[in-house]
Amino acid sequence: MKLGLSIGYSGAQMDLPVERVQLAEKLGYDSVWTAEAYGSDAVTPLAFLAAKTEKIKLGTGIMQLAARTPANAAMCAGTIDAMAGGGRFLLGLGVSGPQIVEGWYGQPWGRPYYRIKDYVEIMRKIWARQEGLTHEGKEISLPYTGEGAMGIGKPLKSILHMNPKIPVYIGSGQEASVRLTGEIADGWLPLGFVPGSLDEYKPWLEQGFERARKKGEDKGWHNFDIHAGVFVNVDDDVKAAIDRLKPREALYVGGMGAREKNFHNDLMCRRGFADAAARVQELYLAGHKKEAEEAVPDEWIDLKSLMGPPARIKERYKAWDECGATSLTVRSAQEEAMHVMADAARLNQPR
Repeated sequence: MKLGLSIGYSGAQMDLPVERVQLAEKLGYDSVWTAEAYGSDAVTPLAFLAAKTEKIKLGTGIMQLAARTPANAAMCAGTIDAMAGGGRFLLGLGVSGPQIVEGWYGQPWGRPYYRIKDYVEIMRKIWARQEGLTHEGKEISLPYTGEGAMGIGKPLKSILHMNPKIPVYIGSGQEASVRLTGEIADGWLPLGFVPGSLDEYKPWLEQGFERARKKGEDKGWHNFDIHAGVFVNVDDDVKAAIDRLKPREALYVGGMGAREKNFHNDLMCRRGFADAAARVQELYLAGHKKEAEEAVPDEWIDLKSLMGPPARIKERYKAWDECGATSLTVRSAQEEAMHVMADAARLNQPR
């Protein structure tokens, strides 16, 4: 099991944990992942970290589709990968949600399934540099000929000779998008993945693999990465560790999205906590945030996290090591947690 480190996006003040990333590299972590919502972006920090590290892979978990055109996303990835020495950039991509897409970026929610498909195809064409860039898709077409066009758009080829094999990862959790992930991506950043849940997703991924094979591609479990994420908090008091994650969980389950469209709430329901998910959302949207936090079940936090003293974390890590993921991304601000997880991963490696 490879380990990654998630540093997410910054809060009110830009705070990039360079020393923590350098520690991860020293401990043997394989990757570091940034994120973006509607504050700090996911790409710029990786350019800085590329200069402060030597070999750790640099991943976006995730770049939001609406934030950039596919050409700009390809340029960002190709530029940082080149600056980092080549073979280090991992392009994680996702649609975010309609509140951010329409409220923050001013883009239509549209048909995200087809937008992802067009987006990835365009990026791969740019990296390949086989001909001038053209694309006729259901959501994106190039050169642009729609409303307001002058009609003189030219098929262009990237000036920079980029790495043509930059891996693409898609953050997804719904059936159609997971199937598409298996078809067009090199790896998956699963939403709501916990030990024992791979069986739910496996048929969808395999259907995607089969679609790729019908197009003549070598695609299957042997060359597909699954980067699961886990919250880790080292504390002798298990209950205190669990409680520290509840504000974040109440925000996502209760308020990260509209009442009718909240992917995090849907996943909590799918994992058997439907009543609690409804209660958390009801309280949060009514402005009772403290009560919403208290309504998050301890069992839900414990299911998706590794909480407590080192011995408990190492014991419960075994289920994650056997969950079917190829890499486990640690979500923690504790250096102690990074050490504990590095020790746990070694315990599960052949000696």
